[in-house]
Amino acid sequence: MEGRMTDSTGTGRASAASKTETDVPPMLAVYRHDVHKLRGRSHTAAREQFAGVRVNEPVPLGADRAAALLSRPDEDPEQTLAAYAAPWRVSLLTGDVVLTGSLDADGRGAAMRELVRQEDPVAMHDAWLSSAVAALFNESPYYPYTSLKYHTLLTAALLDTYRAGADFQELFLAVEEPTESVTPHRTVLSTPDLQLCITSEPGDRPAARLGNTPTQCFADVWNRLPEHPFDVDGERRWRILDAQLRRIRSWSVALQYIEAYGGRFNPGGGGRGGGAGGGR
Repeated sequence: MEGRMTDSTGTGRASAASKTETDVPPMLAVYRHDVHKLRGRSHTAAREQFAGVRVNEPVPLGADRAAALLSRPDEDPEQTLAAYAAPWRVSLLTGDVVLTGSLDADGRGAAMRELVRQEDPVAMHDAWLSSAVAALFNESPYYPYTSLKYHTLLTAALLDTYRAGADFQELFLAVEEPTESVTPHRTVLSTPDLQLCITSEPGDRPAARLGNTPTQCFADVWNRLPEHPFDVDGERRWRILDAQLRRIRSWSVALQYIEAYGGRFNPGGGGRGGGAGGGR
């Protein structure tokens, strides 16, 4: 189901100009739309192929634009860190650049090629959820704390919901049970102790509406969740994480922060409510 066309803001209004012609399945192409950032290149300087597959195609229905607005300002960017103009992400947890050594060191280059070469859309989604190499890159060097990994997952989730007929204002952030299987394309974070998805049908899961238009609103949405996904009464470290998430407005920054925080303070995870485990 192709769903409704959306305008450039991704709000769900009809626009014939937003339709993108491509012979690559949309739910596969969406995970490859920013592959040029894995190589530290701008979209205009990007190659049409990487690792033998077609990449860097536009995303239909305004989903890429909407996902970008969830994580960074809608304005002409300025360099936010002195002398910083690299594709490597800066960790909000440590303040350090996360990449050390060569990009191709420690099997990173092979991991990038394997990630891009996935041919099944569901397998591609799962690969991005568990990817360590994708988490090394920022969404924009002007906003180095952002995460390419989570921008891509957010873009895919929005595109999938739009194709199913939903508008942005109908979407929720919902807490999934981490013991359950991920929801293809909709799950945007999966750790041993916390799983989050974007959906128009939250059911009886703890959920909060995203809002009327895409904007940096993660903290607002997190504050509206009816239940704490963490055991904030049990341990101070989870109270600290919860408090931080009530301040972080950028979606890709917040999701990456949960992964990094869990990886440092609760490696391996445990049951639901014990904390926020690291990446799968």
